[in-house]
Amino acid sequence: MIARGYQREFEEFVRDSSDRLVRTAYLLCGDRGHAEDMTQTALLRTARRWRSARTSPEAYARRVVVNLAKDRWRALSRRPPETGLEVDVPIATDGPADADDRLLRAVRTLPDGQQAVLVLRFFDDLSVAETAAALGCSDGTVKSQTARALERLRSIYAPEREHR
Repeated sequence: MIARGYQREFEEFVRDSSDRLVRTAYLLCGDRGHAEDMTQTALLRTARRWRSARTSPEAYARRVVVNLAKDRWRALSRRPPETGLEVDVPIATDGPADADDRLLRAVRTLPDGQQAVLVLRFFDDLSVAETAAALGCSDGTVKSQTARALERLRSIYAPEREHR
């Protein structure tokens, strides 16, 4: 699949970028198993196009991960909603890990596009232009989606501010 001269270069890319790609995929889909599958698929597709992708392989692979996440969102939107088991277990919310969990749960309530923008902009630390390239949209769309997503998160975390 990859020309003999490029194999080492691709292996280095995989070694250096896999963890970041899995993290991005996890933040987009919320499931470790699906995130690993999405990353594996993204790496396979990147390998197939290595001659053109090698100039910016992480951006190429990240774009594939985002597209796979979009495909998953569309597929899930066509299925009937799943219901979880209701377990009456108190949840402690006093540590930094709990705050991270609450933030991730809040991000997951956002529409898919806003969720993707936040993950790429703030978790992956991409610029507006890089995020737009990864999502295949304009810079203005990234900015407006970011503003809407942050406003929604503010309303979740500080609902009393709306009544002032």
